Amino acid sequence: MRWAGAFAVLATAVLVVSGCGGKKESSSESELGKEAKAACTGAALSAAPKLPPSFPQIEADKLTYTQQSSEGPTNVVEGYFHGDVKEAHDEFKKELEGAGFKILFDELEEHDSEVSWQGEGRTGQVALREECGESDKTYVHITNRPA
Repeated sequence: MRWAGAFAVLATAVLVVSGCGGKKESSSESELGKEAKAACTGAALSAAPKLPPSFPQIEADKLTYTQQSSEGPTNVVEGYFHGDVKEAHDEFKKELEGAGFKILFDELEEHDSEVSWQGEGRTGQVALREECGESDKTYVHITNRPA
C-alpha cells in the first residue's frame, strides 16, 4: 500500500513538471509569432538595410525588408520573401554564392531553413520560416556581425 501512495505522488509530480514545460514553450512560440507577424506585415524600410555592401540585392518584387535593429555589434534585418521556404532558401544561397560569400552551412527543412555565410569581414545567417501565415510568403531574419 505504501508503494501505491509513493507512486501516486511521483506521478503527480511528473504531470506538474511536464505541464510547466509546455507553457514555457508555447509562450516563446507566441513571442516568435509576434516578431514574425510584425516583419511580415510591416511597410518597406525607408533606410538601407544594415548588411555588407555587396550583400545580394534580391528583386524588390520577391523580397521586402521591413525592420532592422542592432544588438551590440550584430545587425538584424527582417522582412518577408514572396514565395515558399524552399524558393527563398534556394534564392538566398544562389545569390550569396554569386556575390562571393562563402556558405558555411545550409539546411532546408519542410517549414524552415538556414543559410550561414561569411564575407566582407562579417559572418551571419539567413533564417527563413513559415511564420507569415501564407503559403507563398516566408519570414526572413538576417543576422550579421563582425567575423
